[in-house]
Amino acid sequence: MTARHFLTLTDLSSDELTTLLHRAVELKRLQHQGELYQPLKNKVLAMVFEKSSTRTRVSFEAGMTQFGGHAIFLSPRDTQLGRGEPIADSARVLSSMSDCIMVRTFEHEKIERFAEYSSVPVINGLTDEVHPCQLLADMQTYLEHRGEISGKIVSWIGDGNNMCHSYMHAAKLLDFQLNIACPEGYEPHSRYLEEASDHVRLMSDPAEACKQADLIVTDVWASMGQEDEQARREAAFAPYQVNKALMDIAKNDALFMHCLPAHRGEEVSADVIDGSQSVVWDEAENRLHAQKALLEYLLVE
Repeated sequence: MTARHFLTLTDLSSDELTTLLHRAVELKRLQHQGELYQPLKNKVLAMVFEKSSTRTRVSFEAGMTQFGGHAIFLSPRDTQLGRGEPIADSARVLSSMSDCIMVRTFEHEKIERFAEYSSVPVINGLTDEVHPCQLLADMQTYLEHRGEISGKIVSWIGDGNNMCHSYMHAAKLLDFQLNIACPEGYEPHSRYLEEASDHVRLMSDPAEACKQADLIVTDVWASMGQEDEQARREAAFAPYQVNKALMDIAKNDALFMHCLPAHRGEEVSADVIDGSQSVVWDEAENRLHAQKALLEYLLVE
């Protein structure tokens, strides 16, 4: 049987995504109650990291441990990929020794090729184009705090990056309105805009984007690999800081999310990220529970 991969959020149907989010809430409840549930006993997750991460590594590794399985961390120094071995060869070998592979890398084409030659499910832990695992956690967090997100207004403020692309996928699958405010030259890729055109509004004014918003989301102004653009990006994004004035334009009970790590005083003010409307710590924890739901979905018959 062909392995089921999770490379973008759209590898799930709307119903599958909704079911997975509710299952994540249930798995979180079980874990908080101390109930033992080990559906992946003796299963192995190989984790290939070409981009470093705190939350991705810890959440997948902890999730496999809680499920009774084991996770193997592989940095560029630990694999022949870092020495030029063809992706197809690495994929064949790793998938012959593990039950699932998580890859966190730069080029999206690399993970697509990895999946093409893998005999087990491949999970996208992040590429330069999309970050679907983070969206599972974000959507679980909204579900826990406010219920179903269908019909709501979400405001994305800042760079039209991989997180923005995955929010566009989520808007289409879960039927919410996504307002995107970003500076000229930093818009999301046109292909993603076209795919989600019925659910996305692109604008330059962050205040306009936040009107009647139920959720406001942002991300760092310079992601990994863009450090040399920091000064130029700071100048372009300065008017796009999510601060109290911007939150006040949204609905009174609007939530704030950020995938972390955050730079207080840049993309978000300290009083917002540390304030009462921020759910970033639940959002971070939910990486664990949402990914456990994903692992269960991909690996348990």
